[in-house]
Amino acid sequence: MTSTAPIPLDALERLAGRVAGRSVRLNATEMPGGASTRRFFRVAFGDGQTAVAMYFPDASQPDEIVKVDESGRRWPFLEVRDLLAERGVRVPKLLGEATEDGFILVEDLGDDTLARYLDGHPDERTRLYQQAVSDLASAQEALADLPSGSIVGARAFDEDLLKWEVEHFREWGLEARDIHLDADGASTFEAAARHLAREISSWPRGFVHRDYQSRNLMVRSTSDGSAELVWIDFQDGLMGPRVYDLVALLSDSYQTFSREFIDERLDEYAELRGLDSAERKSVGREFDMVTVQRKLKDAGRFVFIDRTKNNSAFLEYVEPTIEKARAALARLDDGKNLAALARLLDRLLG
Repeated sequence: MTSTAPIPLDALERLAGRVAGRSVRLNATEMPGGASTRRFFRVAFGDGQTAVAMYFPDASQPDEIVKVDESGRRWPFLEVRDLLAERGVRVPKLLGEATEDGFILVEDLGDDTLARYLDGHPDERTRLYQQAVSDLASAQEALADLPSGSIVGARAFDEDLLKWEVEHFREWGLEARDIHLDADGASTFEAAARHLAREISSWPRGFVHRDYQSRNLMVRSTSDGSAELVWIDFQDGLMGPRVYDLVALLSDSYQTFSREFIDERLDEYAELRGLDSAERKSVGREFDMVTVQRKLKDAGRFVFIDRTKNNSAFLEYVEPTIEKARAALARLDDGKNLAALARLLDRLLG
């Protein structure tokens, strides 16, 4: 359950003072957040320097889906951040922490997510997505071996989790919108969900950010005038299929790409990972399979957020997200289960 306790801003003021090395009077402005319970504040130190405070009201609670005992260990955000930084991934610099009060303080990366930056610089889309694919390929190689006891290695996209996510679509993307399955439809959906979960969970696993998309990559200018991408929202990192983050990036609910654009990026990924033509073909099939699974989950999640958190900001993406799943189904030739799912969605959604 989401905490309703007041935010301890006095604790944030003390943390800011420790980071500044002097007593400071808190000057904090709340920033827009996403779908989680986390809150964000831009903190000004009075000398032109700023930082971002992240407040985790439910930091002691395990992930609502991936049940891992996190008692007695560092916050997942901090543990995963340190791991990524050690392996060469650009992540926010940690300035200070007061986890006992729910706060950490990180560098201020500005307001330009990749999504926002491209609104003003559409001509840079190809270059930045090439960079995002390159960064991901490099990170996957750097994270091929995880430290013993890593929280990332303790969590995985196993069959149960993958199937739960597809069922999340049934519950929220269909039934919560008064689109009900009859007995045959329920059987069809169950068989397809089981097929997707069993197939995807059988593939080799590596590091997965879990939400590697345009709102979770920050665009930053470097000293030489070029741009770099900084990863955020990585605290749910886990083990999963190699294409999962590619799907999050290139089947992003908040962006629209041509199939040619997607295939070009998948070609680049295959080249960066040293994959031959047969493996490149496998990447394409895996990409479509995970697109069906991920996009159905996302569509259900958007409705869930509206109905349970009174946040309707994501509802406009429900139908486009479902259409991404349906387009992927049309490209797949995986026997009766997915063909039946495609027919079911056609019948239910028109």
